[in-house]
Amino acid sequence: MNGSKRVLIVEARFYEDIADGLYEGVVAELEKAGVAHDRITVPGVFEIPTAVRMAMRAQETQAGPTLYDGVITTGCVIRGETDHYDHICREASRALMELSVTYCFPHGFGVLTCESYAQAKVRADVAQKNKGADAAHACLRLMELRESFGLRPL
Repeated sequence: MNGSKRVLIVEARFYEDIADGLYEGVVAELEKAGVAHDRITVPGVFEIPTAVRMAMRAQETQAGPTLYDGVITTGCVIRGETDHYDHICREASRALMELSVTYCFPHGFGVLTCESYAQAKVRADVAQKNKGADAAHACLRLMELRESFGLRPL
């Protein structure tokens, strides 16, 4: 890919060190591909779909100055003592999938859903599971695929 491509990273910062590890993996992959990025943050995973839709809406109405070729979402939800975890994971994932499919908008899903903080650390660490890089790779591949079908960004 060339440097004229740009991706939006929407990052939930609830677990800041996990978010930083995911971001590091994402950026390394984008830099390898020569793709520029912007980064916005939200408090938690539940807010990610709304932020993504706002960015998409800004593109649709040409209200925003930046056109994005894709989005990468990162964050972490760790299971607790209540069913809050299940609701957040299910609804955020569902909303993001719906946006991606409805708008043919390339999306790299880097939201960790873990049983423990230790699991999350391993998955976010660039020297271990490096799930941030996986999310970036997914977004980049979908951008290529959309282009091969002759579709344009929003």
